[in-house]
Amino acid sequence: MRKFILYFLFASSALTSSAQKSITLEDIWLNNTFASKGFAGFNFMKNGSFFTEVKENNLIKRDVKTGDSISTLIHDGDIIYESQKLRLGDFEFSGNESRIVMKFEGENIYRRSVKYLTYVYDLNSKKVWKISNDKVLHATFNSQANKVAYVKSDNNIYIYDLISSTEKAVTSDGKKNSIINGNCDWVYEEEFEFTRAFEWNATGDFLVYYKFDETNVPEFSFVNYGKLYPENYIYKYPKAGEDNSFVSIWSYNINSEKNLRLFATKDFLEYIPRIKFTSNDKTVCIFNLNRHQDNLRFYFTNIEHGGSILKYEEKNNAYIEINDNLTFLADGKNMLYSSEKDGWNHVFLRSIETGIELCLTPGEYDIEEVKGVDEKNKWIYFTAAKESPAERQLFAVSFDGKKTKQLTNGNGMHRVVFNTNYSLFTDNISTANTPSIIRLCDIKGNVVKVLEDNTLLKKRLLDYDISKVEFTQINGLSSWILKPSNFDSSKKYPVLMYVYGGPNSQTVMNAWMGSNFFWYQLLAQKGYIIVSVDNTGTGFKGEAFRKKTYLQLGKFESDDQIEAAKTIAGWSYVDPSRIGIWGWSYGGFMSSTCITKGADVFKTAIAVAPVTNWRYYDNIYTERYMRTPAENLSGYDDNSPVNMVSKLKGNYLLIHGTADDNVHFQNSVMMIDAMEKQAKVFDAEIYPNKNHGISGGKTRYQLYSKMTAFILEKL
Repeated sequence: MRKFILYFLFASSALTSSAQKSITLEDIWLNNTFASKGFAGFNFMKNGSFFTEVKENNLIKRDVKTGDSISTLIHDGDIIYESQKLRLGDFEFSGNESRIVMKFEGENIYRRSVKYLTYVYDLNSKKVWKISNDKVLHATFNSQANKVAYVKSDNNIYIYDLISSTEKAVTSDGKKNSIINGNCDWVYEEEFEFTRAFEWNATGDFLVYYKFDETNVPEFSFVNYGKLYPENYIYKYPKAGEDNSFVSIWSYNINSEKNLRLFATKDFLEYIPRIKFTSNDKTVCIFNLNRHQDNLRFYFTNIEHGGSILKYEEKNNAYIEINDNLTFLADGKNMLYSSEKDGWNHVFLRSIETGIELCLTPGEYDIEEVKGVDEKNKWIYFTAAKESPAERQLFAVSFDGKKTKQLTNGNGMHRVVFNTNYSLFTDNISTANTPSIIRLCDIKGNVVKVLEDNTLLKKRLLDYDISKVEFTQINGLSSWILKPSNFDSSKKYPVLMYVYGGPNSQTVMNAWMGSNFFWYQLLAQKGYIIVSVDNTGTGFKGEAFRKKTYLQLGKFESDDQIEAAKTIAGWSYVDPSRIGIWGWSYGGFMSSTCITKGADVFKTAIAVAPVTNWRYYDNIYTERYMRTPAENLSGYDDNSPVNMVSKLKGNYLLIHGTADDNVHFQNSVMMIDAMEKQAKVFDAEIYPNKNHGISGGKTRYQLYSKMTAFILEKL
């Protein structure tokens, strides 16, 4: 499920001046008044000391620390194909940095998969190859940079040989809504969060790839409007309890031009959420996960001859969520991985052969992500919510677990990116009250230079009437509050609660994440208090807190939101008759549940693109937390907003895009159908041909204009 996790963005304490301007919807969605400046990041070169920058169609090599120009790798006008000058846009280096692959005219298929017109350029010979006349996906060099693998719209994998300038098909059985080679099906892309489904081995003589057989997966369709006769878009979408793709892993031998099936879900467990090469370039690790997602296995498979050996197995009483924190060390004997087997998410060092392992990050806190493994100096770098669930810091731990050090300082959210040799990293630090400051740091955490400090935005905010966030606990749950800047405790204020609330999500984070939050500032200026509460099931508070919602999505989460609203209603400065709630996606499911189940507490609710019954959502996400409808009838039905509409008394606004390929418009249609049968009065706003994000052009401006007017009238 797309995780719409809105962070709270406020001006810093330094910004509380005699500002007078009121925030407008135009400021937020049309004029980009509150947009912060980011830093695109260094396109680090492989030695770690240099990066490249595109400037006026020149590719410039620069020193990371000083920013000084070292050389110009590509000059404007160097890249010519059939008398046409190509501009540098989206590009990637080959591993040896002798060539680049360039991508133009991106066309999204779903959220992560994008096809492009693709070219290759040789920096030395200045030769240009056009990979195909068609747009292709995932163009990727082998290690020698003499071949490029990619997927075409016919769902087949091809390899372009740059020496002979010829294309060869690796597969030939691809077919829309039937067989996919080298690219994920819809549900893998959305829920296992990857889309390129092939990998070169280190020596570049084998390609290992996924094959999805979607034959038995039910089709879903929605209408694309605009033409005189609207068209149906049909694709494979496995809802809860329905069949998945039959998935297999294959290898292609470049020299023999032979394909070999290595692994298939019909012979093992249901899902293959990852493949990853070990330190042996002829051995791939295949992640294998059962349908209940409570049993994870690592199989080592020989890509040349086949044959799989089980090397690791983990079971859980609820479910296991897949991550990318797996590294096979060059010694071929050990691997690093993360698991919450001790109740918190931690990093383990494990002997591949003996199974002896050591927890390197013990304690009652969750690590977020392994950011890098420096095998030369034997350090593992990771981010973690060690002091507070609302913050992240960067840490390093030695391979023996005896030494741990914190590399970032200062409260807030630290987002870090390392260079290739772990001598430098960028630290993007922000808090709820300060926009991002992006710094280049050495490996000890010392600041080398400031890359962006958002001074212009800070100065601009001095002109506006900005409130500050307050962090607090409501019924023991992490929360934040935004009050009007002219708050008067003797008055009574209406309250709007913002909720997401899904598994392992967070809305209560000490971070700055963009300008959309200024909608809450706008509402605060109009006399509303805004509150957000991280309910049971949200992240970075340990496994027990997160998995309490297992088999009952919506029950404990809505209980928490309703009880929080009751507590808020008791505050002396709150009007208990004017409490509202809103959310998007999982948050729309939550707000719909709260306005029905908590009808005596909430006056108003807005639900954008909500799930209204988990039977309508995809099986990988839903069954991870709920199992199948056949196994958990009451879990699906007892917590479904569709089944609670008889309780609806307040003001309810339902919003959805008709082309939502993720949370289908069907969810809102069935909610409307149930409300009409109960003669319930409600409001609805429909967005033709818009997907789950409901964006593009002035759409967001119109959307938030509608929601603002609804809140001002109904709350």
